[in-house]
Amino acid sequence: MDPESLRADVPAFADCIYLNTGASSPSPRRVVDAATGFLEGQQFDAPCGEGVYGMATDARESARETVAAHLGADPGEIALTDSTVDGINHVATGIDWEPGDVVVRTDLEHPAGELPWARMRDLHGVEVRELSTEQGRLDLDDLKETVADARLLCLSSLSWNYGTKLPVAETVDIAHDAGTQVLVDAVQSPGQMPVDVAQWGADFIAGSGHKWLLGPWGAGFLYVNEAVLDTLSPRRIGYFGADTVEAEGEAGGAAAGYEFNPDASRFELGTDAMAPHVGLEAGIETIEAVGLDTVQSRIAELTDRLKEGLGDRLLSPRDYESGLVTFEAEDPDAVVDRLDEAGVRIRSIPDPHACRVSVHVFNTAGDIDALLDAL
Repeated sequence: MDPESLRADVPAFADCIYLNTGASSPSPRRVVDAATGFLEGQQFDAPCGEGVYGMATDARESARETVAAHLGADPGEIALTDSTVDGINHVATGIDWEPGDVVVRTDLEHPAGELPWARMRDLHGVEVRELSTEQGRLDLDDLKETVADARLLCLSSLSWNYGTKLPVAETVDIAHDAGTQVLVDAVQSPGQMPVDVAQWGADFIAGSGHKWLLGPWGAGFLYVNEAVLDTLSPRRIGYFGADTVEAEGEAGGAAAGYEFNPDASRFELGTDAMAPHVGLEAGIETIEAVGLDTVQSRIAELTDRLKEGLGDRLLSPRDYESGLVTFEAEDPDAVVDRLDEAGVRIRSIPDPHACRVSVHVFNTAGDIDALLDAL
């Protein structure tokens, strides 16, 4: 599939110039058709056919395998979640915290990578330590010092405010040398660049499909390296993630306990909606049909065009790192509103208070020029 064919399959482009994929992507028809087709099949046909549970189970395992293959993981290392923050919360609540344990996060984190640790601070007396950065750049010497006594490091693979690509593999090596586990918020990476969990080496990776993977809301994923699975103890439980076991000789055969699944599916609970994950699977297949080489080269070409037009207003790196491009404005919120009236969708961000443009493979040089003209 070429980018032009993908764009033609996205109905939203008939109504506006959309440059906000870093917040949420408009989906192609094929993705929405896959999700709605599954929902109709489950509700209309499966009750008197293959059965709703069997259909959902097949869809669940197919989505898990597709996500795993896209990330270079084993299917048993993938838990299907509702969102990135849902996955981060599985990790945050699954660690047996002691008062004084240290969590390190960078000052680049989205609230999804901030709030769970604030909650652990309030519930368990965890110390939350912020690692300062400079315009999206991480100082590895500072990192080494900051994680020396930490239990967990949380960082993003791409900064959501500057679009900088963080050195995940090097960061993981430094943290692991200190005995510190690493959780990566990867929501801005899959779909616009290759992600290889083995290359990164992180213990946990959380993400979602509603941005660069073109999927609907409600379809996230959590990677848990099988080597560290037993360092997490789920705080919630359901029959999709565990089995009841009976005690020998128990009167009436009453359930005496439970056993969690032996893989990452232990974090899944019960009859959640599978249609979003069917859509996510279709989104992954669509991106792979376009090809990540094509995605990256197209984004690089378009962001180069945009950065040249922005000139001195640019806050993101001049050279290509991602499809997120941030620029200065005297009143970012007013600029966003004015662009919206002109039919161009971008967003403002709080830190730095600026405007952010997201450029994906379905965008065109005409989209970039229309934005620059409106500015």
